[in-house]
Amino acid sequence: MRQTFTFGLERVRELREHTEAQAKEDLAASLHQRMKGAAMLAAASDALAAAAHAGRPAAGARLSAEDLVAHERWVQSLKQQEETAALSLDRLDAEVDARRVALGEASREREVLERLKQRQAAEHRAELARREGVELDELAIKMHRRKAAA
Repeated sequence: MRQTFTFGLERVRELREHTEAQAKEDLAASLHQRMKGAAMLAAASDALAAAAHAGRPAAGARLSAEDLVAHERWVQSLKQQEETAALSLDRLDAEVDARRVALGEASREREVLERLKQRQAAEHRAELARREGVELDELAIKMHRRKAAA
């Protein structure tokens, strides 16, 4: 008379488990994008530093006004790229934080159902043990009556 335990919300638990897995993948993708953004910012900063160093004329060298203006435009362009990369990195940081929060919520929702499943399974086992105890007690009483009658 052994009954197997079936969790009534198993489909919901599986859906929450899938949602948590998807949130993990989304976080991993966001972290990957953030790493790319950090690399872009580092590259832009390096390019700007190199441009600043390249803009210094060698001792005794003369530069024309056109060269100086062109260099200044190039440096301004590199500064703009660096600012854009920094803003992009800030946006990516915010997205990573949002993905972490979403993963935390998905994990909590799944864990709630896991705990409910475990509690219901424990209650089921306790009920089965109680029923088996009752059956064993009845068998013992019947055996005792048979022995007493004989």
